[in-house]
Amino acid sequence: MVFEDAAAALTGRRIAVLTGAGISTDSGIPDYRGEHAPVRTPMTVQQFLATDAARRRYWIGSHLGWRRFAAARPNAGHRALAELERRGVSNGVITQNVDGLHLEAGSERVVELHGTLRRVICLHCGQVFDRRDLAVRIEADNPWITTSEDAVLLPDGYVRPDSVDGFVVPDCGICGGMLKPEVVFFGETIPPARFAGAEQILATAEALLVAGSSLVVNSGMRLIQRAQRRGIPIVIVNRGETRADARATVKIDAGTSEALSAIAERLIRSH
Repeated sequence: MVFEDAAAALTGRRIAVLTGAGISTDSGIPDYRGEHAPVRTPMTVQQFLATDAARRRYWIGSHLGWRRFAAARPNAGHRALAELERRGVSNGVITQNVDGLHLEAGSERVVELHGTLRRVICLHCGQVFDRRDLAVRIEADNPWITTSEDAVLLPDGYVRPDSVDGFVVPDCGICGGMLKPEVVFFGETIPPARFAGAEQILATAEALLVAGSSLVVNSGMRLIQRAQRRGIPIVIVNRGETRADARATVKIDAGTSEALSAIAERLIRSH
């Protein structure tokens, strides 16, 4: 059985984990490139910074998706990884996701490569705000806003708005400066210190477990390349092909909830 093969490759080794959007699909958050993934035209950081109109479009769409996105809860895959860390089998999670579900599941050492939607930062004074508090402000300033249950939620918590007319864009409550979610937009690079944290997790591990990522984003492939150069086992769990299938010690084409639960059970039993 393929789960047994994966467990055999990982048993007795400290495991670094890399996750992508596919681990959160069972929590109701769509992935980026799966079979039923919605077509995306993501806003770049250059567009966001360039005009008031672009920021208005981003903020209303982001707010419309926020309540549904924030209501997502960890699934069995997230909980399995948290349990592996708790038992000392895993030394941390590197995630490409911005949903915060690994932390909510109980994982403590988590590097969020692309940031988090839980926080918003002022680009002028650096003040950081809780997204929940900002949502209250947005609704107070725009009481006409409603969220359609039929609207298509995108993986980054965005819903395409029907109209942006009259929307009041939130600003910094301290200095009045421009606010931006604490996420890495398209066109931005991952902060070097954050990527160094991910490299540290991998450097102190003896195997790499990838879950729910097609590894199209270069940050994930850079970690795969580091693991391959060290000659450590690489186990990939993902529905469909990934860019690193040929480099995997074991590849499992399956959902992450089922696969991670099965692998974790075997690893814990042998630990």
